[in-house]
Amino acid sequence: MLVINPKDNGLKIPIMIWGGDPEEGAMEQALNLAKLPYAFLHIALMPDVHQGYGMPIGGVMATRDVIVPNAVGVDIGCGMRAVKTGFTAGEIETRDIKEILGKTREFIPVGFNHHKEQQDSEIFNDAPDIPIIQAELEKAKYQLGTLGGGNHFLELQAGSDGFLWLMIHSGSRNFGYKIARAYHGIAEMLCEKWFSDIPHPDLSFLPMQEKIGHEYLEAMKYALTFAYKNRESMMVRFAGAVGDVLGRRGLWNAVAAGLDVHHNYAQIENHFGANVIVHRKGAILARKGSRGIIPGSQGTASYITEGLGNNLSFNSSSHGAGRRMGRKQAQRELNLKEQIKKLDDAGVIHGLRTQKELDEAPDAYKDIEEVMKAQEDLCEIKVKLKPLGVVKA
Repeated sequence: MLVINPKDNGLKIPIMIWGGDPEEGAMEQALNLAKLPYAFLHIALMPDVHQGYGMPIGGVMATRDVIVPNAVGVDIGCGMRAVKTGFTAGEIETRDIKEILGKTREFIPVGFNHHKEQQDSEIFNDAPDIPIIQAELEKAKYQLGTLGGGNHFLELQAGSDGFLWLMIHSGSRNFGYKIARAYHGIAEMLCEKWFSDIPHPDLSFLPMQEKIGHEYLEAMKYALTFAYKNRESMMVRFAGAVGDVLGRRGLWNAVAAGLDVHHNYAQIENHFGANVIVHRKGAILARKGSRGIIPGSQGTASYITEGLGNNLSFNSSSHGAGRRMGRKQAQRELNLKEQIKKLDDAGVIHGLRTQKELDEAPDAYKDIEEVMKAQEDLCEIKVKLKPLGVVKA
């Protein structure tokens, strides 16, 4: 772990870095975090850290008395869901994988697509009476159970435990984005009005002593619930596709017992004797004994983990491999044939076909093995998952 000393860099608090030197943009953002008057004790950067909006993705920040919308991110509640099925990995053949992925695309809208009909869920009966939520609620009913684009995916995996696993990466869709943008706009307006001492407007905050801070926290929690239910809904459909091809035995109980973790959220926790708001933007909770999911890039391994409860990371670990290249950079610089060959050689059924899709190619991301090695003091690997087939938007 590398520690950036505040005295040598004009900072208010130190920065603790797992896994080497972050890219310039991410480091600049981390330095800004360490200058904030409301940041608590130190900033923690996970080994998958890379540049985001305001706060780097793969960053963890604790604050006193304020909450920062951009330190949660625009995809509130983005996270992972994983299910261990009753099938052994050896039971599934290439033709089965292709058929399952084809059926999954029929059952689950991807990219900008939504369901044609509103989806039923008990969560819509308990929506908070908050203007932005009420304004977006009817649209959200079409978004529930949809994958989205970017780095979101569904994957069939062979576990080191011998079983077939299902994994989903998705979040709160446009519903969460609208909530995030609305409250960041309010925070920016208030910080400008108050002449707040912050190094960048992207780090504008909402005070928890005021109603608006608690309102954002309530809205964020509802978006977390939506994101959880979104993944749950998709997993039922994903498992349905598996059941149609392989049969139903041992499947539905496994779906009900699935593991689900958020990696874009904030919550009140106690650290070093103080009640603080821990913002995890591209990081997962890694309390001692807590289970986690850390995916690799397309075509590389993912991991089921157990937290070790490292206080210095505010009980956190990475949320994935982390980007090595920006999306446009990957599209410009990576070789399409080489990236397709990497996936084919790994035996992964995939949909990489065009130069534009290189933003999600294997080499656009950091080496997941190096990331896991860098955080051996944060989490322990329980199951290694090898990809068999993947659906991306």
